Amino acid sequence: MTTSFSLVTTWTPAKNGEPLGYGIELTNTGDTAVSNFQLGFSGPARIDPHATLENGKLLKRLSNHTLIAPPDGFVLEPGQTWKSTARGLSYGLRHWSDGANTGYVALADGTIVTLATAPTQAKGHNSPLLKGAAKFPVPAKAPVPVSIIPWPKSVATTGARTAPPGLDLQPVGDDAGKAAAAFAGLVADLFPVEGIVRPASEAGLPVIVRHRAGLGAEAYEVLFAGDAVTVEASTRQGMFYGLVTLGQILRGAKQYPQTFLFPTGGAITDEPGFTYRGCHLDVARQFYSGAEVARLIKLMAWNKLNKFHWHLSEDEAWRVEIDAYPALTEIGAWRGHGKALPPLLGSGPHPTGGYYSKPVIREIVALADSLAVAVIPEIDMPGHFYAALQALPELRDPAETGEYQSVQGFPNNSLNPAHEPVYQFVETVIDEMLELFPAGVFHLGADEVPLAAWSGSPLALDMIEKLGGPDMRRKHEKQFNQLGNHGGADEIEGSPTALIQAAFIRRVHEIIKKKGAITGGWEEAAHGDAVDKDKAFVIGWRNVEINAELAERGYDIVVSPGQRYYLDMANGVAWAEPGAGWAGWSGPQETYEFESRAGMSDKGLQHLLGIQACIWSESMTDRAIFDRLVFPRLSAIAESAWTLPERKSWPRFKALVGTMPIMYGHWAVD
Repeated sequence: MTTSFSLVTTWTPAKNGEPLGYGIELTNTGDTAVSNFQLGFSGPARIDPHATLENGKLLKRLSNHTLIAPPDGFVLEPGQTWKSTARGLSYGLRHWSDGANTGYVALADGTIVTLATAPTQAKGHNSPLLKGAAKFPVPAKAPVPVSIIPWPKSVATTGARTAPPGLDLQPVGDDAGKAAAAFAGLVADLFPVEGIVRPASEAGLPVIVRHRAGLGAEAYEVLFAGDAVTVEASTRQGMFYGLVTLGQILRGAKQYPQTFLFPTGGAITDEPGFTYRGCHLDVARQFYSGAEVARLIKLMAWNKLNKFHWHLSEDEAWRVEIDAYPALTEIGAWRGHGKALPPLLGSGPHPTGGYYSKPVIREIVALADSLAVAVIPEIDMPGHFYAALQALPELRDPAETGEYQSVQGFPNNSLNPAHEPVYQFVETVIDEMLELFPAGVFHLGADEVPLAAWSGSPLALDMIEKLGGPDMRRKHEKQFNQLGNHGGADEIEGSPTALIQAAFIRRVHEIIKKKGAITGGWEEAAHGDAVDKDKAFVIGWRNVEINAELAERGYDIVVSPGQRYYLDMANGVAWAEPGAGWAGWSGPQETYEFESRAGMSDKGLQHLLGIQACIWSESMTDRAIFDRLVFPRLSAIAESAWTLPERKSWPRFKALVGTMPIMYGHWAVD
C-alpha cells in the first residue's frame, strides 16, 4: 500500500463583485483511502485568519503557514481530489511565487507525508514561469573597448594587444601583498579554471602592485605598458580594487576578443562616488549556508561593493550563535511541523533551518575583510522578534494579556520596552555580536513595530502614561481594541507605540555607543530622534521623499527604497515573473537608472553615505529564483554606488554586464 498526494493551488482575482479565490486541490495519488487528516502548506501569501474557507476548516494560521482540514467525516479515496477555496487573503497574489510552494499531509496516526507541490496557477495566465538570471548577450561591438563594472572615473587607455593568458602579480610591500593574495584567492574561487593569476613560467603578464601616497582611501590607478601593468594606490583596499578592474579587463578581452581589448598604454584613474556601497542578505526567511554567504561576499567584491549587511534575526528564525542564550538557536533556528516555529515560506514539515556558529562567522568576517568588505550584523528589535520570543518567553511581560498582530501576521512579536530583563538580554547579545564583528557597527533594526504592540501589557501601559500622560495611555488601549487581533498597520511616528519604542531605541543606542560602536537602523530608528546623529546612520526604505527628509534633518542615510533597491521585488508586472510586488516592480534598467541623489538639497547630500541593495528572501525558496531576482540588478546598484551619475550609461552597462558572474549559475531558458 502506498500513501501519496499532490497539491495544486490556484488564484482567481476578484471580478464583477465576486470575491477572490485561493483554490486548494489535494489529490490522493496513492492506493489507500484517508480520513481525519490535516493539510499544511506555506508560501509568501497569507490566508487571513478571518477568511472564509469553503469545503474545509481553518485549523491554524501563523503568518504564511496554514493548516486546514476537510469537513468532518470526509474520506479522500484513491484518485479523488478534495477541493477547498479560501475567500480572503492578507494581500492578493501578484506573481506565481506568491502561492504555496510546499505542502504536507498529517495523517491521523501522526505520519507526515510531504507533497509534490506545483507552482500556483492563475486564471488566464498561461505563459511559462520564469526562473534563472536574464541573459544580457555581449554584443559584437560594444560602446567601450574595455569591460569594467562599475565604470571608472577616467578611462584613458591606448593601444591593444592579444590578451595575456594571465597576470603574474608582483606586489611591493605588506599591503600590496595582502591585496594581491586576496585578488588571487578571489579569482581562483570565482573562475577556477581560467588561470587569471599565473606565474611568468605560464606566460603571466607582470603586474607590479605598489603603494603611492596621495590617493583617496579607495582610489587607485592602473598604468598600462606593452610589457607590464602597474597598479598603484594608497591603501590595501585601493590596490585590491585596481586588481579587480584589471581582472575584469583581462576576462573581457579573453572571452570576447572581437569585442574587447587589452590595452598597451594609458591609464585608468578611479575612485568611488559613495563610501557606503552595500548589499543586505536576509538569512532568516531562508537559510543560506556559510559557503553561500561567502560566495555572495566574493561577488560583492567583484562588483566593488564594500558593506555586507547581514540580517540575522526575524520573526521566522534566529540565525546567530549566542553563548549566553543557547535556546535562541536550539529553538529559534529550526522550523517544522509540531515545532515552536511551523513550516514557513516553503521550509517543509521536517526540521529545517540552521544557524551560524561563531567559528563560521569569524571565517566569513575574515574573508570579507580581505576583500575590502565590512560586515554589519543586524538583530532586528524590538519588532520582528517572534522566533526569539518562542525561545525565551521570559522576555515577555508576565502579566501581558491579549494578542496583537504584526502586519506580516505574527502575534505578540515585539520585545517589550517596559520589561527590565529585556535590556540585560540586549546588552549581552550586543557584547557577543561586537566581539564577532569588529567593524564596530551594530544594526538594531527598529522597523515595522505593530501599532497595537504591548496594548495588553500593564508594564507598557504604565510606561506610556509616564512618558505621554493618561490620554496617551487611553489612546493605546483604544488602538488595541480596534486593531489587536486583526493585524495592525506599521508603527507610525507620534503614536503611543512610537513613544516607548523611541525610549527603547535610545537606551539600546546608549549601550552600543558606550561600547564604542556605531548604531545602524532602518528609517524608523529616527522616530523621536532617539539616536545621536553623529553616532548612527539609518537606511531609508519606504520612498525617496522620506530619504530626503531624513537627510535634511541631519541623519546620515543610506538610500535603499523598496521600489528600486529591494531585490525581492519582481522584475516586471507579469504573473510569470517571480518575486514580491508590494513596492511595485523594477527591471534591471529601472534599477540602474534610479538616482539616489535626485531631490536632495546640498545639505541633504552631505549626509548621503551611499546606497544598498536589499535581498529579502521570502520568495527565494528556489535558488533559480534568487539568480533571477538578484542578477544583474546587483551589478546595476553597484555601478550606481561607484560611478558618478554623469558617467553612467545604460547602453554601456547592458553591453558589459553579460561578463559578470552570478551566484548559482542558473540562467533563464531561452
